[in-house]
Amino acid sequence: MHFKYGFGKGFSEFDLDEKNILMELRQNEVKVELTGAQEVRRAIENPIGSPRLRDITKPGEKVVIVTSDITRPMPSKIAVPEVVKEILKSGVSEKDITVVFALGSHRKHTEDEKKYLVGEDVYNRIRCIDSDTSDYVRMGISKMGTPIDIFSEVANADRRICLGNIEFHYFAGYSGGAKAILPGVSTRDTIQANHSAMVKAAAKAGAIDDNPVRQDIEEVTDYVNIDFILNVVLDEHKNIIKAVAGHHTAAHREGCHFLDSLYKVEIPEKADIVITTPGGYPKDINLYQAQKALDNSKHAVKEGGIVILLASCKEGFGEKVFERWIRAASSPDSLIEDIQKNFELGGHKAAAIALVQKQASVFLVSDFEPEDVKKMFMEPFSSVDAALKEAFSKLGNNAKVILMPYGGSTLPVLKS
Repeated sequence: MHFKYGFGKGFSEFDLDEKNILMELRQNEVKVELTGAQEVRRAIENPIGSPRLRDITKPGEKVVIVTSDITRPMPSKIAVPEVVKEILKSGVSEKDITVVFALGSHRKHTEDEKKYLVGEDVYNRIRCIDSDTSDYVRMGISKMGTPIDIFSEVANADRRICLGNIEFHYFAGYSGGAKAILPGVSTRDTIQANHSAMVKAAAKAGAIDDNPVRQDIEEVTDYVNIDFILNVVLDEHKNIIKAVAGHHTAAHREGCHFLDSLYKVEIPEKADIVITTPGGYPKDINLYQAQKALDNSKHAVKEGGIVILLASCKEGFGEKVFERWIRAASSPDSLIEDIQKNFELGGHKAAAIALVQKQASVFLVSDFEPEDVKKMFMEPFSSVDAALKEAFSKLGNNAKVILMPYGGSTLPVLKS
């Protein structure tokens, strides 16, 4: 069989004998009735576990809308105008509404980027600002010891509305919900303390109720209330196919349930070889972004198997701290041990890669220099065909293969 998968701004093609293919993972078929702004309006008009937003906000109150930054696929320019319309119906003045872009530990936006994110109309009418890790209020300390340090504009608001998209997250279980607050508008110290629990076994994609990272994130609402959320689920082409609104956990859980029906894909057994890819540009622009597709593959590969990661990584590592941790490591085991002793944002993604490497060998088909690939404890290849040839020579000609053309989105789960 012939395959053609996204690689950078082009494609990579390869062949595979049908007898070796266990399955190719793609999103499940789900019933979609409304999409885009229509679906967002439907969710706002039918909140889950909460009154309508127009009945929550009151004239004279300072209202913040927290939404994702430019590194996330959240379509704020569709969602934010609908939320603003609903708030204005309560009599709140435009001058009392602020849109806060949740930067977490990411860089600040340019004004053009802010305008792009929310659209020109909202940008011209509503105050739009970035969160600032140096301007915060200490709201308390969580049971896990995380300092609840929140951007002052959000901490001091009368009402907080949180927006985001829901997708699988490799250690917080799912994105969305209270994640708009932590890590969204939290300080670096708060984020580091929370993310340090990522090394625990229960901190994994698709896990929520017993996930220590997610539990710590949601405890933040004991200190800083979330009045309303609007979360969306996107298809492979980044279109809104589901929106949920209302209570910060009740609505979020319904969104997670829909995501499961879309992207949790049952596999009959784990494979000897997994071919995974983020799907091309921009998701494979660097290793920092491509890591997610690698992480999801660990749920599909046998112990001692091989993962072939197809990712251009034209811009290299993609994050300085991440690169420093990889270059300084003497082995995957040392990386994991070091992150447990001295947790550092950026280093956590290097440790996540190391956790996959404890389970399987990683063959990387990329634009990296071979020496850099070896430094990551991976084997470099110029094509998928070459990587497959080596994988079959190591594991035998009857080795079974699972293919993950949208490795960052699909989560393999074993049939029970």
